[in-house]
Amino acid sequence: MLKRPTLLWLLVPHVLYLGVLPLVNRVTPTVFGLPFLVFWMLLATLLTPLSVWLAWRGDRKRAALRAAGRAGAPAGEGSAA
Repeated sequence: MLKRPTLLWLLVPHVLYLGVLPLVNRVTPTVFGLPFLVFWMLLATLLTPLSVWLAWRGDRKRAALRAAGRAGAPAGEGSAA
């Protein structure tokens, strides 16, 4: 089981750039006047910050929940400060 599943959002840019590249390497279909590969790379570039933000937000929420759980723990439990 994954301890930090929200970090899987960081795989999205990798898949968009490398995983599907052989499938989208086409010249004949055009989108907005651009070859499909150029459009795909532009789309992947625009989606990368979104996926990084989603990973950051999920990890931040996880850390906040963990800190709140530690704050409510009885003395002697939680962090070893």
